[in-house]
Amino acid sequence: MLTCFKSYDVRGRLGHELTEAICESIGRAFARVMDPGTLVTGRDIRPSSADLQAALHRGLVAEGVRVIDIGLCGTEEVYFATPHYEAGGGLMVTASHNPMDYNGIKMVRAGARPISGDTGLTEIQAATEAGDFGPVRPGGGVVRRDPRSAYVAHLMGYVAPAALGPLRIVVNGGNGAAGPTLDAVLAALRGAPLQIVRINHAPDGSFPNGIPNPLLPENRAVTAEAVRDHGADMGVAWDGDFDRCFFFDETGAFVDGEYVVTLLARAFCAKEPGALIIHDPRVIWATADAVRRAGGRPVLSRVGHSHIKTVMREHDAAYGGEMSAHHYFRDFNYCDSGMIPWLLMTELVSRSGRPLSAMLAELRRDFPSSGEVNFRISDQEAAVEAFEAAYGPRAGAEDRLDGISYDMGGWRVNLRRSNTEPVVRLNIESRGDGDLVAAKLAEIRALLAPYTA
Repeated sequence: MLTCFKSYDVRGRLGHELTEAICESIGRAFARVMDPGTLVTGRDIRPSSADLQAALHRGLVAEGVRVIDIGLCGTEEVYFATPHYEAGGGLMVTASHNPMDYNGIKMVRAGARPISGDTGLTEIQAATEAGDFGPVRPGGGVVRRDPRSAYVAHLMGYVAPAALGPLRIVVNGGNGAAGPTLDAVLAALRGAPLQIVRINHAPDGSFPNGIPNPLLPENRAVTAEAVRDHGADMGVAWDGDFDRCFFFDETGAFVDGEYVVTLLARAFCAKEPGALIIHDPRVIWATADAVRRAGGRPVLSRVGHSHIKTVMREHDAAYGGEMSAHHYFRDFNYCDSGMIPWLLMTELVSRSGRPLSAMLAELRRDFPSSGEVNFRISDQEAAVEAFEAAYGPRAGAEDRLDGISYDMGGWRVNLRRSNTEPVVRLNIESRGDGDLVAAKLAEIRALLAPYTA
């Protein structure tokens, strides 16, 4: 049984969980199960990615698939290219922010629709493990195409370039795949008064400055310092395949993910009055308030790209956001993008005439939150039962869409179990009372202490 198959994609340690032979089999299995006809592939900058992509090609071509190779790119460029070329699916070889000895494959169906256990991934895994593919089928082949100019032209539709700036922005590509794509985007914005300071810009699969994952606090200092050193108005950093981007205000302070969702939701409601906005249930009050004030409608979804994308399609929502820095857009095939958010944030700051820190100060004052706090738990069942017993009877409202959410009146809490590790994730928010958030965090930390591993 292959351990590289996860809930929504393929990820594993090179040479053990994921090899070229396994990738070739995955290519054949994908072709058998999904029958794409034509398929788009791309790869990130890791040294192993080109060989794994070539192995996928061997498997796909053996099944008669016509492969469109778009080369080094971001995951979202595969999402764009799949419907752009009217392909039956897309495969992106990337390990994103995972350690150096890992790689993986992200998969979509026709229309860049996600693939999960109930939409083909289980069957692809079973076919890969069986390995009973039979003789080579005719008609397969690989062609090289570059959709980047069309992709960049599409991105320009999300903002008014003439409204951007004057701003100085630090951009940190993390030596991942973002650099070349960002250069193409900036070339399209060359008339806008933007001063761009590039750091860790050149793609380098050895990641000389560390694996790009700005979600980790220890990876934020380099961007924060560059913002302060250059007197920038904003900083932006991406992960390895740039499907997530992270923001820093003009003081170098990191912008928490829930407030990014709130600001982007506000931006979309300004562009599309009455817009329906999807967001996850971990921290909700700031976003729901902003959307309602702007005349829009907030709708909750479970955490995870497959769930968010499904709910967005069901409601034809304009935008969906997760506090983990995944942002989804209806006009981008309901897919997540790391390039669209920084364009929208740049326009928002430009139009407001206010520093980003001022907008954030208001949100933090009105809707303080704990940020996500993780607890490694030895007995998840007992820990969750203790939490329910302590707060359930006193809750004014309860929601179990994803984990357990209790509305306690002046504050709200969400506790979720991890699907992949012995961890529970805690988020607390309030209306205007940061001291209350701190007190409740200490209280729940003490409650969970007997169960921590």
